[in-house]
Amino acid sequence: MTSRERVMAALNHREADRVPVDFSGHRSSGIAAIAYARLRAHLGLPAKTIRVYDPVQQLAIVDDDVLDRFGVDTIELGRGFALDDDDWREWVLPDGTPCQMPAWALPERDGDRWVIRSTTGRVIAAMPPGALYFEQTYYPYLEHADLDDISGAMRESMWCAIASPPGPLVAGPDGAKRLEDGARQLRAKTDKAIIGLFGGNLLEIGQFLWRNDRFLMLLAEDPEQVHAFLDRLVELHLANLERFLGAVGGSIDVILFGDDLGMQSGPQISPAMYREYFKPRHKTLWTRTKELADVKIMLHCCGGVRELLPDLIDAGLDAINPVQISCAGMSAESLKADFGGQMTFWGGGCDTQHVLLYGMPDEVRRHTAQQLRTLKPGGGFVFQQVHNVLAGVPPENIVAMFDTALAHGDMA
Repeated sequence: MTSRERVMAALNHREADRVPVDFSGHRSSGIAAIAYARLRAHLGLPAKTIRVYDPVQQLAIVDDDVLDRFGVDTIELGRGFALDDDDWREWVLPDGTPCQMPAWALPERDGDRWVIRSTTGRVIAAMPPGALYFEQTYYPYLEHADLDDISGAMRESMWCAIASPPGPLVAGPDGAKRLEDGARQLRAKTDKAIIGLFGGNLLEIGQFLWRNDRFLMLLAEDPEQVHAFLDRLVELHLANLERFLGAVGGSIDVILFGDDLGMQSGPQISPAMYREYFKPRHKTLWTRTKELADVKIMLHCCGGVRELLPDLIDAGLDAINPVQISCAGMSAESLKADFGGQMTFWGGGCDTQHVLLYGMPDEVRRHTAQQLRTLKPGGGFVFQQVHNVLAGVPPENIVAMFDTALAHGDMA
């Protein structure tokens, strides 16, 4: 099977020739640039310039030789853009490794810290000494919420304003054409399943603008304001969805939405609160997605969200990621038993909080093999480690994980 056929079989709950593998097919299946440099050296591959795809989390673009080595079946739409040297600027990772950052998101030195500014010059993200990623520093709605300018507020928020490729390369009046052309060119040169990152966050946009604690309190204390905000936000998302899928709908296989609804101990919000505020709006977005393009819908949703899965499925979700198996209620065995016929698990292949980071290679192999035995029967599973490979993960463990996925992923 081709990589695309393999992934689509899994999404349609059919067993393929082997379990499909995702590595860096989207921002939450990637690898910290520091760990990527060490991985390339461990594999004995030629030295290459490390390009940081996601400035906030400092995730690397994974090169084709590594994708081939690990049998990766996915690729992110952004890989069709920022292909010119002029799109990149020199920088240095926190461990001293040289790299390149997107030209439009180049950090600046501010005393003993690094900062990233919005287009208005405001510092919206900072990386203090000793840190390995940027943190949000400004919340536009913390003091006053202007619901008439949500787009402007998002441009002052770290998670919305600091774009990965294609980023501003597809802005402007001819941006949709450039987006369409880049997507078609990528489609023509790969048989991998292409994932288009859309976002469409709801709960998280509120948290990005008000701050986590303030927005969670707002859900309880001022439903009227929250509904007004979410209605306007959905209008923005629908307009962007029309533009995005109008340009790339025929070139991608999976569209990725985002909303971290969970924590280590369970959902951030109750099922009742999800049904009141978010389920109807997710359903609106996902229904329109299916009307616009023949794509599968995946939600990146961290944490323990077992209690929310029936409503997410009912709202139209096809796949969930990263299947954070170390959280409450998220054991692979119970998820597969209860939801395996209705939902594709895109992740859960190896625990990154404990096993991948701290285990020995043999432990990684045993753990990964067990996850595969549990999740692969009947399809409905794409192998991915639980979220990104962190900077401190030993390269031996990364190799052990992916080699086990290939060795034990055969459906025969």
